[in-house]
Amino acid sequence: MVRAPVFPFGRGMVARFLSYGSFLLAALWESLLQQPDLVLTMTTPPLLSLMGTLVSWRRGARHFIWEMDVYPDVAVELGVLRRGAWWTCVLGVVADAARRRADGIIVLGSCMRERLLGHGVPPEKIHLVENWADGESIRPQRRSTANGGLHVLYSGNLGMAHEVETILGVMEALKDDGRFRFTFAGGGSRRAAMEASCRRQDLRHVTFSPYCDRELLSGELAKADLGLVTQRPECLGFTVPSKVYGLMAAARPFLFIGHREATPSQIADRYRCGWQAECGDVQGVVNLLIGLIERPELMEQAGDRGWGAFVREYDRPVGTARISVILGASAPPEKYMTANVSLI
Repeated sequence: MVRAPVFPFGRGMVARFLSYGSFLLAALWESLLQQPDLVLTMTTPPLLSLMGTLVSWRRGARHFIWEMDVYPDVAVELGVLRRGAWWTCVLGVVADAARRRADGIIVLGSCMRERLLGHGVPPEKIHLVENWADGESIRPQRRSTANGGLHVLYSGNLGMAHEVETILGVMEALKDDGRFRFTFAGGGSRRAAMEASCRRQDLRHVTFSPYCDRELLSGELAKADLGLVTQRPECLGFTVPSKVYGLMAAARPFLFIGHREATPSQIADRYRCGWQAECGDVQGVVNLLIGLIERPELMEQAGDRGWGAFVREYDRPVGTARISVILGASAPPEKYMTANVSLI
């Protein structure tokens, strides 16, 4: 493994520019010193796929892009890049050129596939492989609901692409009902604002905790009756929430607040392992939670169905095998790692 020397990552604009820029140049240089059979690029930092295109062209290697987020579109929707600005247009043209030249593009959901089709990417180049979780580290644990309460857990990053207004309205509506508890575990750019809103509204049934260690995640997820996943509707297909897979591994049902066509909503419908609500439908979510607290067996049954689907479709060995087949591996995934692959 070769690690490219880069400036330390920072959250500020200048620090991020230096970190991203130094990585792009160093990764290109280090990759050109190799003779890879295959180049696999991710999508952070943005335009990393362009480096893959250059290495592929110079070394005659196949190039696959693993789209985690669709840039620059998601940055435009989140207000990071100005819509219609010349630099935004240039970034879009360059990114699409790399996609069209690539041998294949791996996407995380059908909603992302539709976005890339809208960019003019040939459908035969797009391969759908949804995210997965590690079923060895996250295992189902039974949780007693004898106390008649309902614990809703949001676990992970609470960032710019995540919708928070709906759940804030729900928690405000249920603030005087002692049967409900809400926990936000993790961090992210919207975490501080969420905490401040809860303090202003005096939401005493809401607690916040930091990220937990990976080896403790299984136990933390087991404390919940219902997992919470959210996405701003304008980010449909540009990002794909990944929290659902860990919840399914833990045999916990989930509530997805976001667009009906988003991947988590499709999973909830396909396997009957969760529920979906549109952003802004506060009363609909309140009614759902009250219905679930009155019939807790519905959550247990949905969690069991989700775990069954996870084992069949979303455990790590299943996901890595799919990736290996798409990349052209002729050996089992664990042996494939010895092939000459450049991951940048």
